[in-house]
Amino acid sequence: MAFLSWPQLGHDATHDGTTSAAAQPIATILADFTYDPFTERERNDEGDLQNHYAVPLVDGNEIFMATKSGTFLDAQRWETQTWGVTKLELTGGSAQTRWMTTTDWKPVPGNATEAAGPQLEPLFQPVLAGDFVYMPDAGGSVLQIRRADGVIEQQINPFGAAIDATIFVSGPLVADADGSILYNALQLDARLPWSSDTRGAWLVRIAPDGTSTKVTYQSIVLNAPAANAGCVAAFTNGELPWPPAPDAIPQLVRCGPHRPGVNVAPAIAPDGTIYTVSRAHLNSRWSYLVALNHDLSPKWSASLRDRFNDGCNVELPPNGTPGGCREGALTGVDPSDNTRGAGRVIDDSSSSPVVAPDGSVIYGAFTRYNYDQGHLTHFSSTGAFLGSYHFGWDITPAIRAHDGTYSIVTKENLYDERGSYCDNPAYCTLRDEEDEGYFITQLDASLRPEWKFLNELEWCVSAPAIDRDGVVHANSEDGFLYALNPNGTLRAKLFLQPNGGGAYTPLAIDGDGRVYAQNGGHLFVTGGGRRRTAGRL
Repeated sequence: MAFLSWPQLGHDATHDGTTSAAAQPIATILADFTYDPFTERERNDEGDLQNHYAVPLVDGNEIFMATKSGTFLDAQRWETQTWGVTKLELTGGSAQTRWMTTTDWKPVPGNATEAAGPQLEPLFQPVLAGDFVYMPDAGGSVLQIRRADGVIEQQINPFGAAIDATIFVSGPLVADADGSILYNALQLDARLPWSSDTRGAWLVRIAPDGTSTKVTYQSIVLNAPAANAGCVAAFTNGELPWPPAPDAIPQLVRCGPHRPGVNVAPAIAPDGTIYTVSRAHLNSRWSYLVALNHDLSPKWSASLRDRFNDGCNVELPPNGTPGGCREGALTGVDPSDNTRGAGRVIDDSSSSPVVAPDGSVIYGAFTRYNYDQGHLTHFSSTGAFLGSYHFGWDITPAIRAHDGTYSIVTKENLYDERGSYCDNPAYCTLRDEEDEGYFITQLDASLRPEWKFLNELEWCVSAPAIDRDGVVHANSEDGFLYALNPNGTLRAKLFLQPNGGGAYTPLAIDGDGRVYAQNGGHLFVTGGGRRRTAGRL
């Protein structure tokens, strides 16, 4: 894409995270804006922020940031908070608030009373398209807001005039090349949202004239198990170490209807193909990458099951040793279900599909059996599986086109506090100290590492940003914003504020090269030039 603004998650509808603007040196903090006033109360017992945050939308000197207000009760009572968009304008070396518009949107319920469902606060992500900002509203509807003054132009409800509080806009809004808005919607059982069947799940398109169309996930996920079918689950904790026997098969559980992951943003290729990911509502081990034609008719679906062979005796310690699978287990299997590893779409991830320059698609799926690292998966534009890389958890990678090919930039957190394949320390030991590490990794188009940049603390980035010269920008748990050269060496770093366990956040770069990073519920605008005192907004 040639445009210099950053109007949506991942910069454009492919989510490639790359702009044609040259980033300024990250020499100073130009502005500091608090968009979440509840962060200190939102931290868990380990001090980690359990939230997903939106990317700032920027165009020229205008910034449109998702903000929170209302009341915070506890980490599973998200509905007491209020979401909205605040417009800021950079003028004279500071940023001024121009307007704030709130919405009746609420996240899907938490999992306080059920064994499933999200633990992390879901993502509220508006989008900038033409003269309007679009943001999620109640009942699966969307608000169209005039970007000039914040006035609501109209509420668009594809589900009828009445608002149904059991329907949720689920995940980011995405803008197509023609200005259409695409998003996922999910209808849940009011009493038991995560252990009862969904009441509906849709991919929705709103045209620039406000008309809407939608298709159900049940109709677009081809060859998926029926809702009443039995899907392989996992062995029980009483059967540790896993697998209980080389030929053991875990129990089957009811799959449930197909639906999107809670935080998934559809991706749109230059040819109009739409990509999303889906999962069985009651079993995330049955997940799919889904391709649709421009008219929302199904194109193909590719299962994420049985894609990896790097579990027992490979990524895990040798069988029969601490942290390893049971003696005699087959090499490569996921010990939790004794099959080849399955990429999972889970509701605490914000990973979304990314369309590469050759038309192929990259998606970061979750896997538990490799120390919670997940896998980055790669599929062709026709749905053929091309390969994987052994980290993919909660990351929408960025892509840099160069020299007739492209590179993929992702985080690679080799966690030190996760058990090898389960949560019982008697069987699943922590990673060896020499194997710990936190990297920004650049992969080639075949997912082979080109370079790795090591940091002492975890990379708290959900979507990095790359400028026209290939400079990578990412933020870390150490409180710094980093700029890395195209060869993986350190270009610069800028301290933002003490962070501790930070939420995973996306970055943006505006047309003047200012870099936008987040830390502890604050948005920091950074750049070069004369150093000056940061202006509180």
